[in-house]
Amino acid sequence: MTWLETSTENCTVQRTLDLVGEKWSMLVLRDAMNGVRRFDDFRRHMGLSEAVLADRLRKLVAAGILRTVPYREPGSRTRHEYRLTRKGWDLWPAMIALKQWGDRYTADPEGPPLDVLHRDCGEPAEVVVVCSGGHGALTPREAYTRAGASAHAAR
Repeated sequence: MTWLETSTENCTVQRTLDLVGEKWSMLVLRDAMNGVRRFDDFRRHMGLSEAVLADRLRKLVAAGILRTVPYREPGSRTRHEYRLTRKGWDLWPAMIALKQWGDRYTADPEGPPLDVLHRDCGEPAEVVVVCSGGHGALTPREAYTRAGASAHAAR
């Protein structure tokens, strides 16, 4: 079955974008990956409305990408921090890949505003596609797609 013969009704890229493909959702995840936990900090850092932020946080929690953890400042009511789950952290390579592309094509002339470095040696981190059979990094020409186990014919 070729790509054009394959239905996209159960496409996992589409399903992922349904969960995190909206701009503000990705920026919430970017901030969460950089240590932002509290509603007011997200709002202040990103500059979006309370309603939009509340909606995105609610959707990310419902999808199991973020979880809430209660906290209470002295003299205040109980509130919630937002923490990435394993499912959320599994999006880190995708976030780094987007950053890597942006650093190459959209950064200011001085360079990117943020570096991601290896804690042990200080060298930049990068995302590469590798062969699970141990053949190293791949280029697009060295890879191909085929119908997977849940593929259906296009109608």
